This record gives sequence, C-alpha cells and structure tokens, in this order.
Amino acid sequence: MGMERRGDTWSCERSDGRPGDGPLKGIQTPEIVVWKLQRTLSAQARKNKKWRAWSLYGDLCRADVLSLAFDRVAANGGSGGVDGMTVAWAKANREEFLGELENELRTKAYRASAVRRVYIPKAGGKKRALGIPTVKDRTVQTALVLLLEPIFEVDFHDRSFGYRPGRSAHGAIEQIKYALYDGLEEAVDADLSSYFDTIPHDRLIEHVKRRVSDGSILKLIKMWLEAPVEETDDQGRRRRSRPGSGTPQGGVISPLLANLYLNGLDHQVNGPRGEGARMVRYADDLVILCRRGRGEQMRERLKRYLETKGLTLNEEKTRLVDVRQEWLEFLGFSINCRRSWRTGRDYIHVEPSRKSQTKLRETIRDEVNRFTTWRDAREVVCDLNRRLRGWGNYFRLGQHQATFAKLQRYAEHRLIRWLAAKHDCRSGMWKRFTWRGLHEEYGLYDLLEREIGEQSRA
Repeated sequence: MGMERRGDTWSCERSDGRPGDGPLKGIQTPEIVVWKLQRTLSAQARKNKKWRAWSLYGDLCRADVLSLAFDRVAANGGSGGVDGMTVAWAKANREEFLGELENELRTKAYRASAVRRVYIPKAGGKKRALGIPTVKDRTVQTALVLLLEPIFEVDFHDRSFGYRPGRSAHGAIEQIKYALYDGLEEAVDADLSSYFDTIPHDRLIEHVKRRVSDGSILKLIKMWLEAPVEETDDQGRRRRSRPGSGTPQGGVISPLLANLYLNGLDHQVNGPRGEGARMVRYADDLVILCRRGRGEQMRERLKRYLETKGLTLNEEKTRLVDVRQEWLEFLGFSINCRRSWRTGRDYIHVEPSRKSQTKLRETIRDEVNRFTTWRDAREVVCDLNRRLRGWGNYFRLGQHQATFAKLQRYAEHRLIRWLAAKHDCRSGMWKRFTWRGLHEEYGLYDLLEREIGEQSRA
C-alpha cells in the first residue's frame, strides 16, 4: 500500500491500484498515520478560511513524523552540511540520530546550523548560489513541510505549479496552451531579480501567521531564515555572514515559503483585478497572458505590485511576446501559435527550446569526447542513457518528434566517433560501429523507439 498526493488532497491507494478502505484499520505505518494527520489539517483549513493552526509543534516532535521526514531526506541524498554529517552516516545510525533529534525538539534545545553555500554553473558562465542545510536541519524542515503543506495547499491557486504535490511543468505548459486557444495571445514573460534571495523576512512571516499561530513553529522558521551562511574561498578559508532577506535555494522549506509569498499575486492576476488576464507560475518563473495590446499595461502593474512586496522585476530580461509572431520560452519549452498547412486551422506548437537542445548536445559531448576514451564503453553508455532518458521524459510533450530525431542522430554520431577513437579505428568506423549495433550491442537508449512504442500502445 502506498500514499499518493493528488492535487491539494492526500489519498491512500492499495498496491493493486484500487482506493484504500476508509481509515485503514489495523495498518498504522508512519506514512498512514501522518497521512491521517495531513488530511485532518487540510480539512480544517478548507472548512474555515480564517482557521489558524495553534498546536503544530507537538506534532512536529512526533516520532512517526520525524521518521517519515528522514526517509524522504535519505531518499533525496545530497551532500552534508557544515557539521560534516552525511546522509549515509545518519542512515547507518538511524535510531540514535532520530532519538537525539526528537529529544532536542521536545526540550526546545534544537538550534539551526549555518547553511553551507555552494555555487553551480548557469548558462552564460554565471553561477547560482545554493544553500545546503545540515542533515538534521533538512529532516526538521521536511517534517514541518509535511505539516504545513496540507494547510497552505488549500489557499494556493490552481495556476501555480512549482514544487507542489501532483503538479509539474507539463501542467503549466498545458495552462498556457488553454489561454492561447482562448485568444490571450500577448504574453508578459517576466523575470524576477534574485527572487529567493530578496524575500523580506518580516513580510514572509506575516504570510505564515495567517495560517499558523503556534509561536514555536514561527520561531523555527525565523531561525532558518536568519541562519548564517558559510562559504569557503579558493584558499580553503571559511567565512560566515547573516542574510538580511531571502530564503536559501536548497533549503527544504524554501519552495513552500516562496510559493506562499507570491500566492497573493497568483490570485490578483487570475481574479477580477486581472481583467481577464491569466498568470501561470512555476516557482519564480511566471508568464502573464492577456489580449493583444494589453501587455505593456500588465507589465507595469506587475512591476508596481512587486515593488510593494519588496521585490524587483528584472526589466532587461522581462519581455513582451506576441505569440503569433514570436516564440515564448518557458520552462525549457518554446511555444507559439501556428496554422496547419494540412487543415488550415490554428494550433499551439510546443517543442524543446533551442537552448534546451544545445544544453543536451553539450552534455553528450561531455560524456563522449577524447578525454573519456579510457572509460569502459558500457559504463559510458549507461551514463549517456541516463541523460537521454531524463531529457526525453521531460520534453516528451507537444510536437517533439523532429527534435528528438535530430538529437538521437547526434548522440549516435558522437558515440560512433568515440568508439572509433577508443579502439583506434581510423578507417571503416561506420562499418564496424553501426547504428543498429549501438542499440543492440551497447544498449544505447533510443528516444524514437520509445515514441514508436507509445504510438503502438495507443
């Protein structure tokens, strides 16, 4: 039996696919017990829009809540924080780790550790800062998300898709398609300047207080927001600083808090004040779709709203897009309105963006180049398959077949050249290493074969 989250509700499903039987008497695993608690919190919040949770801290300290939270932290893996504790060590010493953590929480001795800051590369040579909390902090944050998520999900708007149960980037793309089919063909493709780093702490806490009146829970959230950030320079020297705003990307609770702070914007644009416009948001990526000629007005209104919230619209990256004439780039997809040459009817064309295609080509080149010929071929193909499969599963939406065909041929071409270099085959490589051989002998993942299989099943 497993627990499945559907939209903003929590439901149980048996292993045979049929719904669970009522309260599931006799089965009291941590998942089921926590699910019952989540269902109760969700029902209270849905019944009364002004209801506030005032006794959550006792639930946070429960062994079953902490146990389920740790299971999720362990499943996600990741590196350790500033204390050096790894997920592997915590798993090996599970009872000791959870017992000490529960005792710290019950005695109010728990204190948040500093967040270890690392940088990951972005497009254009830039870097994005990520904050990595300790395993202990990640476990407590996950436990609190288990309690807060069912409460806030009741209030979140249906066109918000980032980091929410039962929602995905594909759902966001579908909502954009619906808006375009309804004639909202001008889009404000908005970019927020360093959103996660600039959320004002005091205003964020006020948003939390609308649903939570438990002082101990509010104190915990403040502790995480104000936790020092530790960085290590090129010489190995560590330095710490305290952020005056923001919630660190990488923190388990950060996505929930970030969604909460922009929830008012979701409701305003998608409500009567939006005057027919629709906003689709995935975390801090958002698009406002409106009638042609209304885009400039919506952009100015968005800018003023963000300023009242202590946020900034990146005007250099924010642009107006007439989707009938230009590509709208969102979440790695390119979207525009086209007319079918066969039927003469308009349709919404969705395909992987050029930037996304370029990134996959770069990934393939990194896996198979002259510097990796020392590796075992099957190991390299296994890594390459993981990249292709993940990319293909994400972008298998809309009119992707032609793009998939080009990228499949690119991967095959690069792999043949790599094999030829590995085996010092200077001539006749195309005969020795054939397209069919790549898939049958080496097991190369085939994006197109997956597509054919899906069509035959349909």
